[in-house]
Amino acid sequence: MMPIRNNIELAYMYFLPKPHKKGTPLRPIVNTIHAATTKISKYLDHLIRPLFDRYARSTTIVDGVDLLNQLHKYIQTGYFNSSTLFVTFDITNLYTMLPQEESLAILAEFLHVHHCERIEGISIDTIVELGRIVLQANAFVYGKKFYRQIIGGTMGSAFTLTLANVFMWKW
Repeated sequence: MMPIRNNIELAYMYFLPKPHKKGTPLRPIVNTIHAATTKISKYLDHLIRPLFDRYARSTTIVDGVDLLNQLHKYIQTGYFNSSTLFVTFDITNLYTMLPQEESLAILAEFLHVHHCERIEGISIDTIVELGRIVLQANAFVYGKKFYRQIIGGTMGSAFTLTLANVFMWKW
């Protein structure tokens, strides 16, 4: 997890269009491939994602393709009929607006609920502290200015995706 000084680069922000949304808004992406927290983020994802998949994946729809697959299974089991109510919703800017401390508390709760007091020898408290580093040490450059992200997680961070899924597990 230790960053290698010669390989570290300051993250930078760029934008990708969301052509499926009205007005084609832009999605901010912070390139953290060589950021100081990238290895920690990948390590936390390596620890937590398999647990999320084991305990919550069957009740989670992660994207449009998964929605179609789950709907197909639902139809095959005979649960889909003329009285079935089908409701969808979208959470605007989930990754970048995650409440950091609440998300970390929910991560700890998720691990406690599923009796994961230690993962590969690492305590829940240590996992939460590593998560805090990933969330709060996001510095990046945009337009020749330096910024630090103080809300949510970085788009493109492996841990942010997993943390967002755990956050939604709670709700």
